[in-house]
Amino acid sequence: MKKLTVLGSTGSIGVNTLEIVKSFPEDFEIVALSAGNNIALLQKQIEIFNPHIVSVLSERDAEKLALKMQGRKIEICYGVEGMIRCATASESEMVVAAVVGAAGLVPTLAAIKTGKDIALANKETLVMAGHLIMQEVERRNVRLIPVDSEHSAIFQSLVGHRHSDVRQLILTASGGPFRNYGLSQFDGITPDDALAHPNWDMGKKISIDSATMMNKGLEIIEARWLFDFPAEKITVHVHPESIVHSLVEYQDGAVMAQLGIPDMKTPIAYALSWPRRMPLSQPPLDLCQLGRLTFSLPDHQRFPCLKLAYDALAVGGTMPAVLNAANEIAVEAFLNYKLSFMGIPRLIERVMSYHQSTEVQTIDQVLQADLWSRKNAQELISGGFV
Repeated sequence: MKKLTVLGSTGSIGVNTLEIVKSFPEDFEIVALSAGNNIALLQKQIEIFNPHIVSVLSERDAEKLALKMQGRKIEICYGVEGMIRCATASESEMVVAAVVGAAGLVPTLAAIKTGKDIALANKETLVMAGHLIMQEVERRNVRLIPVDSEHSAIFQSLVGHRHSDVRQLILTASGGPFRNYGLSQFDGITPDDALAHPNWDMGKKISIDSATMMNKGLEIIEARWLFDFPAEKITVHVHPESIVHSLVEYQDGAVMAQLGIPDMKTPIAYALSWPRRMPLSQPPLDLCQLGRLTFSLPDHQRFPCLKLAYDALAVGGTMPAVLNAANEIAVEAFLNYKLSFMGIPRLIERVMSYHQSTEVQTIDQVLQADLWSRKNAQELISGGFV
């Protein structure tokens, strides 16, 4: 039986992870859960899975949860320190890093340093500090298995093949809800429009990132560190059906791909149970019913976030952390009607232009760059940037 910690248990990845655990009680046990401020859902999860430790966002939320948990033997913590406590729980063997955004970096690194295997859904961890994270993974001899469907597909398509034989990695993207929009339509896009993803059921932040294709930009940076390939060997194909989750092309012309229905349970279960596969109750993939699968190259003019991600990766150092932080602020402002849809890439580009990147040698440097970027992005928005 594998003992798990789930960071971000009330988010979409966390909820799907716990559904898998519930379906296979003889295979998994939950040791710790961390969540944000969805106390009602967390309470239900505690009642079902009986974790030893839980963490919430604030001290006030911790006090509210403690009142609800009276009589139950459970350790309740909060904030960053609470997430670290969950991530480093001595009984836990694997940490599912499913926190959205930069908040996942510090607890994920703490888990690695204590020798936990990582099921990584928090792409920002590698975007912000890829070199340092992979260095620590190697030093601690832990397994880091991707949960994102695209990186899981590449992970599976690389099995049994030599790194030196790879010509390119091909990440697929649905193209989001606006892949067929004309340029003149983009400035009128509302948050409700952007949240209506055609294929995937995701949280708000990830849905907006998919609509701008920043999600794919972050995945390019993540793939660079996760699989140790340079940016010029990582490309993106728009694939509206979301059936081919990604591909690997080899130098002899062979292309390996992983296909499946657009449901996160498959890559989550694979990460939890690797190298074996769980007998999930998923609908089968019926290629005959689908009829055809289509692919095209992304339009960087309509989706400038892709180019910004490549630019940040090319500059390196602290620039990817700046890109990520500016994007998080921009997405939040868009959702709150303080920034236009196309204002998202414009704001990120402006903040990046102000930044003098430095080589990353410590996590503190990454966190300082993150704070610097957020401050500058907030000041631009407060000053009327649209």
